[in-house]
Amino acid sequence: MALEMRETCERCETATLPQDAPALICTYECTFCVPCGDAMAGVCPNCGGELVPRPRRALTA
Repeated sequence: MALEMRETCERCETATLPQDAPALICTYECTFCVPCGDAMAGVCPNCGGELVPRPRRALTA
């Protein structure tokens, strides 16, 4: 089962997060840009879980 690679930050909704961009996720795949994740002290506001760096996918040609 693959991760759902969401393309926008769930907090600011303005940050574009391509598959190869840095982003933070929780175990439920809530996705945030790095500045928002830092502002939330690395804690998901939806589940209270830890935000960790999202793996990056290589872009295919």
